[in-house]
Amino acid sequence: MAEYDRAAHLKAIHTNRKTNTSQKVDEAIKRLIRANEKINFNSVASEADVSKATLYNNKDFRSRIETLRNQQSQVPTPKQVKREMNESNKDALIASLKRKNQKLEEENKQLREQLKVAYAEVYKKL
Repeated sequence: MAEYDRAAHLKAIHTNRKTNTSQKVDEAIKRLIRANEKINFNSVASEADVSKATLYNNKDFRSRIETLRNQQSQVPTPKQVKREMNESNKDALIASLKRKNQKLEEENKQLREQLKVAYAEVYKKL
């Protein structure tokens, strides 16, 4: 029977586990990006089903998550974009509403004139 090398076997197991963990974390980050979710240590750990300590202790994981987290914090949220758009477009919106209001007032005036004419015709027929 061949000699059993325990150290080599443990090294192979460790390497295999490390590879699996790395794949799980990469897939989890990709899923979070596709789903447009927040990327932080908690979300990646729960999505990849690994401990936060694993993410913190691995320099590659840690730097990648911190980079993605910082990138996301710099991108404004949809609510912030909408709020800024409302503030910057306030004058244009007011002008548009004034034009619409004036157009409706003109239309209302024309309809009243048409109504007067119609009443006059009905009155003549009586």
